Parts: sequence; C-alpha cells; structure tokens
Amino acid sequence: MFREVKSRVLAFDIEWVPDPESGKAAYELPQDMPDREVIEFMWEQGGASEEEPMPFLKTVLSKIVSISMVFRESERDGTASRLKLHSIPSIPTSDEDCSERRIIEDFFKILEKHHPQLVGYNTSGADIPILAQRMIKHGLQGGFFTQRPNRPWEGADFFARGSDWNVDLMRCVSTWGKGTPSLHEISVVSGIPGKMGGVDGKQVAPMWLEGKLDEIIAYNECDALTTYLLWLRMAHSIGHFDSDQYAEEQRLLRDMIKKDSEGPGRSHLLAYLSKWESLSGVGADE
Repeated sequence: MFREVKSRVLAFDIEWVPDPESGKAAYELPQDMPDREVIEFMWEQGGASEEEPMPFLKTVLSKIVSISMVFRESERDGTASRLKLHSIPSIPTSDEDCSERRIIEDFFKILEKHHPQLVGYNTSGADIPILAQRMIKHGLQGGFFTQRPNRPWEGADFFARGSDWNVDLMRCVSTWGKGTPSLHEISVVSGIPGKMGGVDGKQVAPMWLEGKLDEIIAYNECDALTTYLLWLRMAHSIGHFDSDQYAEEQRLLRDMIKKDSEGPGRSHLLAYLSKWESLSGVGADE
C-alpha cells in the first residue's frame, strides 16, 4: 500500500491508439498508405486472430490521444481544499490542438507546476512507460517527470519501485498473474462505477478511426474519476482518512462532478454520478 497522501495528488488515466506514423517507420510501409490500412497491418503483425482481431500493441507503437486527471490539493490538516477534473485535450475538441506532442507537453507542464503525487491503475506497467517512450519519440524533455534524486527522501521519483510519488493502485492490491483484478472489477465490487455504457479500452482505436475523439475523452474522464474514487476508498481503508473525512471527500467530489456537468458535452458526468449513487447510495438522500 502507499505510506502517505501528499498535499497535491493527481489521479490520472491515459488513452492511446495504434500510431500509423510509428507503424510506417517500424514496418517500412509507404508514407501514403491510409491510416486504417496501416493500423490493420500493425494488428496483423501483433498476432491478430478471429478471437482477437485487435491485439494489444507495444506502447512504443501507440500514440497518446487523451490524458484525463482529477487534481486534489489539500490544506495543512489534510482536508481537500480544491478538486479539479481536467483533460488534455478538453471537450469539445473542435478548435484545440490535439497532437500527441502537445498532449504530453501540457501534461509535463502540469507536473512541473504542481509537483503532484501521481495515482493510477497499472501506471508502472503502462502509463509511465508510454509517457517515457513517446517523450523520447518526440524529442521532448521530461523535466519534473524524469528527475531522479540521489536518495529516495530527497525528491520525487516516478520510476523507482515502491515510490510513493507513483501510487500504482494495481500493484497495491495484487501481484502479476491471473488473479490481478482489472480497474473495472475492483471498482464495481467496491460500489464504484467501472466501465460506462459498455465501452472498454478495446473500442478506443475504432472510435478514434471514426473521429470520435470527444467520446474517447468522455470515456477517459470516467476512468480518471473511477481511479480517484478507488484511491479515496483505499486511503480510507488503510487509515489516511477516517470515516467522516472519507464522507466529506466523497461529497466534495460529487459537488465537483455536478458543477462540471453543466458545461457543453458533459452529460457523461451526470451519467457517471447517477451510476455511482446507484451503486453506493452516496448522495441518494439529498
């Protein structure tokens, strides 16, 4: 488990899809080959079958299309003073730079500004590595993301095994193997919404090919909220929050979701809140 809750916590989730540009480079494909054909070729090289037509590809051959996060800042007594849901890019995306380079650069700027404790699910095995690999692909500098102190107590380290700066919730509750729960599984049995509307990670690439980036970001935001709620529940279970504090933290998150749902393209947040209340009873008496 994690030893402490730092004054700034950022629970995040990343969505990525096969990258046609990287596929062309890796497999020496024609530059004018359509993206869909490149991606289908990449899946074939990755072992596609009738049972698994879209196999998981190495992250170095995938590009980040969305990062969603819940940012928590706390007072000296440990109570939350600010909660913010933020996505790169944001909804709607029509006038926004949605390039992978810009997404990574903006995420690194957030880390540089706030120096948060990162929280995620399988961050050690997926999110941190793809950020590092795609950072190298674009020739970017990681700044705070890549700093490595000489001694563990001298600063943040997102790459050290067991570091409390990178709280990988999956590693907190399981070792590798068939017994490892998915984020959906451990969440729904805990009264927290898992995957919404029947959408899961395997559908992100087809959604991207159909130009449904706003829907991908909405899906991404729900996963970020689920990750944050799971972190809250685990923090309560291991004694970082007592029962009253835990209830207050949930209330603050519920209020944030309600407020954010008022903007355009935010109906998925109301659906998420409704699902959460139906599973847990939180807010049902209000």
